[in-house]
Amino acid sequence: MTPSQLPGDVWGFVNRHAELAALTRVVAESRDAPFVAAVTVVTGTAGVGKTSLALHWAHSARAHFPDGQLYVNLRGYDPGQPVLPEQVLDGFLRDLGVPATAIPVHVEGRASLYRSLLAARRMLVVLDNAATTGQVRPLLPGTGSSLVVVTSRSRLSGLVARDGAFRIGLDILPEDDAVDVLGTVTARYRRRDQRHELVELARLCARLPLALRIAAERAASRPMMRLDELIADLRDESALWDALAAEGDDDADAVRTVFAWSYRALPELAARLFRLLGLHPGNEFGRHAAAALAGISAVHARQQLDVLVGAHLLEQPAPERYEFHDLLRAYAVDQVRHLESPEARAEASRRVLAWYLHTADAAQTRIAPFDRYELTDPVPADVVPLGFDEYEAALRWYQIESANLVGATRAAAEANLHGTAWRLAAVLRGIYMHQNTFEDWLTTSRIGVDSAAQDSDQSGQAEALESLGRAYFQSRRLDEAEANHRAALAIRQRLGNRFGGPFPSTRWA
Repeated sequence: MTPSQLPGDVWGFVNRHAELAALTRVVAESRDAPFVAAVTVVTGTAGVGKTSLALHWAHSARAHFPDGQLYVNLRGYDPGQPVLPEQVLDGFLRDLGVPATAIPVHVEGRASLYRSLLAARRMLVVLDNAATTGQVRPLLPGTGSSLVVVTSRSRLSGLVARDGAFRIGLDILPEDDAVDVLGTVTARYRRRDQRHELVELARLCARLPLALRIAAERAASRPMMRLDELIADLRDESALWDALAAEGDDDADAVRTVFAWSYRALPELAARLFRLLGLHPGNEFGRHAAAALAGISAVHARQQLDVLVGAHLLEQPAPERYEFHDLLRAYAVDQVRHLESPEARAEASRRVLAWYLHTADAAQTRIAPFDRYELTDPVPADVVPLGFDEYEAALRWYQIESANLVGATRAAAEANLHGTAWRLAAVLRGIYMHQNTFEDWLTTSRIGVDSAAQDSDQSGQAEALESLGRAYFQSRRLDEAEANHRAALAIRQRLGNRFGGPFPSTRWA
């Protein structure tokens, strides 16, 4: 199957004609240098529209890349861990049809196989939100038959100097274009706005597309309210933010002012869900996880998520899936820390982590019924995990949530929910064994070993050490595999556990 991974195009995209033309020129020039990787880096400040530009152009250029399009968000500026190149390569190779058992263990082998597969293909690779050159370089093809488009807040000078990348700097929108963005969003709802008012609103948004769309959506949702009143409200918010904010980037302050202005206009239930989502262990999530965080039904969660998407405070990249812009997630984190008590934050985290634990348990039952860890902990009364009737549905859920499952294991350990952390690692072991996802397996197992020790649970330590040993064994790191298996064996000998697992007397019955 031909990969076609681009997220949706941006509605109401305006201008950027010079930058779009520059991207198109790179495609033409790459044909004149077929043995040099074609790379374009789109750089600019946060919220300036780098991803929007890259995706808008990519959709228009799909015909130039008949062998497909690969896309990944490298999460370079998220509060959590950035995505590692070996993780990206693992996913790309699977998407290109490589069986899990044939994917090399180490990043160098994966990169070599990836380059071999792309050498005879004409593909577009979009690497979104890169933080460093090191995140990008292993993901570059070896020839110019494919094109890589990278977006980053950094200039990534190493890619330009060493790899010949072409850099496109993205500045804030010119005044006319910023007014066009506002007009595109509000045209169906507001007919009497004056140009000088739109110019002032654009100025207060620092002419940054992210802020402009949020402000325009708020104006569109209040068609009977005069625009000068909305502007005065935003000016008041700006003055309040200036009084509270430390000295810093003027553009960033303007964006956060617009966030606050839009956030304060939300209904209370939607506002609370928005800030609680700042506690989610990943940047992208489904409505059932959102429901668990807020302690509400999935139906109710969908209603509030629709409100947040409508206000441009969340994006919806796929049905039932939602994600933050990294700036908006940082704002949500700030709000939940200020407006929710430590007890409320702890309860929300406990609910969502329990949801991941018990849903992962349901998934492992279908994916690895003969290699699974027997989770005996009861489902908490305020948590409604998903269930799976068939293997394909369970595997699809795991593939979508794989990054969040690692994040959930890490978040549980950081929240001192060590029992949840090591049990998550144990539950995931059976899935990882069958999928050969070594980086995730090693990461969660190491967390599991530490958390079981913190939890003073020797049986849990043995489970985590055995999982770590199996991960090392399957990835051909035999000395480390032996050391961890021997450590697990020593604990089980002390416990008198001859068979392993939480219930040695019945495990093999």
